[in-house]
Amino acid sequence: MPHNLKQHYSAVVVGGGQAGLSASHYLKKHGIDHVVFEKKTVAHKWKDERWDAFCLVTPNWQCQLPDHPYDGDDPHGFMVKDEILGYVDRFIKKVDAPVLEHTTVNSVERLPSGGFRVESSAGTVTTDSVVLCTSLYARPAIPRAAERLADDIVQMHTVDYRNPSQLPDGAVVVVGSGQSGAQIAEDLHLAGRKVHMVTGNAPRCARFYRGRDVVDWLADVGQYDITVEHDGMTKKKHDTNHYLTGRDGGRDLDLRKFALEGMKLYGRMEGVSSGKMLFAPNLKANLDNADRVYNGINALIDKHIAANNIDAPPASVYAPLWEPTSEPAELDLAVENVTSVIWATGFTPDWSYVGLPIFDGTGYPVQRRGVTGIDGVYVLGLPWLWTWGSGRFLAVGKDAEHVVGHLTDYLGSTNERPFKQAATGR
Repeated sequence: MPHNLKQHYSAVVVGGGQAGLSASHYLKKHGIDHVVFEKKTVAHKWKDERWDAFCLVTPNWQCQLPDHPYDGDDPHGFMVKDEILGYVDRFIKKVDAPVLEHTTVNSVERLPSGGFRVESSAGTVTTDSVVLCTSLYARPAIPRAAERLADDIVQMHTVDYRNPSQLPDGAVVVVGSGQSGAQIAEDLHLAGRKVHMVTGNAPRCARFYRGRDVVDWLADVGQYDITVEHDGMTKKKHDTNHYLTGRDGGRDLDLRKFALEGMKLYGRMEGVSSGKMLFAPNLKANLDNADRVYNGINALIDKHIAANNIDAPPASVYAPLWEPTSEPAELDLAVENVTSVIWATGFTPDWSYVGLPIFDGTGYPVQRRGVTGIDGVYVLGLPWLWTWGSGRFLAVGKDAEHVVGHLTDYLGSTNERPFKQAATGR
């Protein structure tokens, strides 16, 4: 890792997670001098923002970081936290990226004469190209309603949750039913805690269907190769992930089953007032929509099996195990002895350091497979940057290879590259 900054680099990578490391891997392969700025530590989200029982949701074979495929003996299993960290640490050592940790990038700006200036807490450099790898998960998103909760209620975002013993005795409200929320609610439920689950619009997916992991079927169907440019896919980058789990060998997460076992379910949270959480009357709709996606995915698999005359166990359709008899409008936190709230409400991006006109009206970078409309500016690691796996171990490497290939061609072909003579190795 470098101790001193050079004045100029051919490329600057912002972010030292799996996307930034993948970019560095290919930049090194192409002999392009570069530096990686990381605000905290390399791959810190895997190390510092996961709960103790965390495990992969997708099978291990989908771990396909560049030149670093899954190297264990259980490709159809689901690595637990320590195994994931081992896999990531081996990748970190293999890449040996030129990273400056604990270095905040304060601004990225285009120079009038061409090229870019990158100002960081470690100093300012110029560069011919920039790869932005800071993802959409920069800041935990917690609704303002959290400010209205009583001071004696422990509140934390999913990034800070580790295990049930971390929380005081009493009931727990989990707000948000995406992957993290559903898995943490199960973690608490299995520990015997009283859980109140506030649902949202997250879809769900079967773990196993017709004799195989659903992910294996979907790979055969070609779902992981569909790009964001296919009809109807452009909005996918804003979708909530399907909830299911790889825990204990993998299983469905069915909120209706949890309800039968004593978990209390609610519609979307609309606010907090006078010690009560208030909810929209959409619990049934949320559950029905999640099941509709579940059955729709299975129907896609049925179609594939029929079309290819595959011998497989018979098809089935999920039927609700439980139906809400009412739509709870409120939850009195004191009456229900709620002592903790887990905010599984996602994240917001932080592009404030980027002083370049590359964003659309929603604040999402305008790009095509990581290539923006400004020559020399790239983004990596975003959900549905190109395919379903773009933000994950499965395809972030493929996207990085594409981006660095484009970047290499740009550096080699442009006659207007302002620092061409100063850049080493070009």
